[in-house]
Amino acid sequence: MSARFDWPALLRAGVQGLGLRPAEFWTLTPVELRLMLGEGHGPRPMARAGLEALLAAFPDGTGDLGDG
Repeated sequence: MSARFDWPALLRAGVQGLGLRPAEFWTLTPVELRLMLGEGHGPRPMARAGLEALLAAFPDGTGDLGDG
């Protein structure tokens, strides 16, 4: 698996956002940095099953809405 990182953005987040010194930033593993930045503490993106449940609950109408 090949991972691409936006190193300038990550360095800014670590140094400016977290207050790390550059040497502290570069000793972190990517997993440690992701944890420190709060990854996993917010809502998860919708998976395919969630989208299909929404489509079933709120199907697109086929009738004329009179808006056109």
